Amino acid sequence: MAKVVFVTGSAKGIGAACIKKFALEGYDVVIHYRSSETSARKLENWIKENTNSKTLLLKSDIQNEEEVKKMVTKIIDAFGHIDVLVNNAALEINSEFEEKNAQNFLNVLNTNLVGTFLVSKYVSKWMLEKKTGKIINITSNNAINQYDPSTLEYDASKAGMISLTHNLALQLAPYINVNAVAPGWVMTEKVKELNDSLDGMLEQEESKHILIQRFAYPEEVASLVYFLSTEEARSINNQVITIDGGTK
Repeated sequence: MAKVVFVTGSAKGIGAACIKKFALEGYDVVIHYRSSETSARKLENWIKENTNSKTLLLKSDIQNEEEVKKMVTKIIDAFGHIDVLVNNAALEINSEFEEKNAQNFLNVLNTNLVGTFLVSKYVSKWMLEKKTGKIINITSNNAINQYDPSTLEYDASKAGMISLTHNLALQLAPYINVNAVAPGWVMTEKVKELNDSLDGMLEQEESKHILIQRFAYPEEVASLVYFLSTEEARSINNQVITIDGGTK
C-alpha cells in the first residue's frame, strides 16, 4: 500500500514541488487549492503523466473548520490513511504600514496560523490511530531573523507557526514527528515574475545578503521536506530548519 501525503496550498510554488517530489518517490498525493484550480489540474495531469501515483484534488478554505473536517474525511474515504501532512498554504499581503488594517491582518493569521492548526488537528487524529505520522510546517526565515514591515502580518503568522510546531510536537509525541522548515527567498513562479519585471534586480540585490549569493529553488525545499518524512529522519523532531543559503 502506497503512503499518502497531503500538501495544503499545493497548486503552485513550494507546495507543487513537494507534490512532485513525493509522487516521484511513490507516494499517493492530495493536491489542495483554494482558488488556483487551473494550476492544480495542471499539476494533477503532470503527476498522472509522469508517475504511477494516485491523486486526489480538493478545493477548500482552510480558515473554515467545517470545510477542513469534510476535506480530511474525503482523504480518508479515498485512501484510508494520511502518512505525511505538509502545511504549506499561506497568504501574504505586501503593503505600506499606513495602508494595513485589521481585516487584512486577520485574513493572513486565519490562513497561515489558524488554518495550519485546524488541518493539523483533524489530520493528526487519524495519524494517532495508527501511531505514526509526520507533520512538516512551512514557515519562513521572516519569522526568525529577517523582518520587513511591509509583510508584518505574514511575519507574525509565520512566527506563530513556529510556536505551534513546538506545541504540536509536545501534544502528539511520541507517535508523530512535527518539524518546521523555514525558507528564505525561493524562486517560485511568483518571485520569478516579480524578478523579471524588475530586470533581475530583485535577486541581484537580495542575493547580496545570502552567503551562497542566489535564491533557493522550490525543488530544494521539497527535497528537505521529503527527507523529514523518511525513516532516516525519525530522530529529527520539534525542530525549525532554515533553508535560506545562509544570511548576512
